This record gives sequence, C-alpha cells and structure tokens, in this order.
Amino acid sequence: MRKAPSDFTAFWSLALTALLFLLIAFPEHAFASSTGSGLQWETPLQKLRDSITGPVAYAVSLMGIVVTGAILVFGGEINEFVRRVIMLVLVVSLMVFATDLLSTLFSAGAVI
Repeated sequence: MRKAPSDFTAFWSLALTALLFLLIAFPEHAFASSTGSGLQWETPLQKLRDSITGPVAYAVSLMGIVVTGAILVFGGEINEFVRRVIMLVLVVSLMVFATDLLSTLFSAGAVI
C-alpha cells in the first residue's frame, strides 16, 4: 500500500513545478541575458585605460621624463631611497611615453 504524500512534499513539488514553469516562460530572466557589453568592471577599466593612454598622459609622461632627468643630473647628493623613487618615476614615464609614441608612429595601416 502506498503512503499518502505529506503536505510538505506536496508544497515543494508545487513550488518546483512553478519555478520550472517560470524558467521556461521567461528565459531572459533565468539566464540574466542582456545586450550589455559584459562584466560590470569592464567600463571603469576601459575609462582608466583611455585616461592613461591619451594626450594628457603623453604630456605628463614627457614632463616626468624631463623633471626626473633634471633631478638626476643637477640634484647633487641624493640618498638612495629618493634616487630609487626618481628612477621609478622615470621608468613609468618612459613606459607611458613609449606606448603613446609607438601608437602615434605605427597606428596607420597601408594607404591605397
């Protein structure tokens, strides 16, 4: 003889059936699909990349190269920590400058 289903089992069977119906009826909500560009942190990272590779970054890196070079040449006696910080600023400025310089020189394709 079969045992009658309890109210608890009947409730969860009905809830699961309703959930399955909703998933089938509205798949865009189930899969969270959208026409967006992707993950939520891509837009701020894109803005950051644009700001450190634009014309402002080019000018700041050029000034950084000139200022750190002048400090290293005319600075007199500098302790080791300050010298390393100046070298770090110089290297970062050179990296940003090189990125902008290379994209300026070699960004155009073949002209027909």
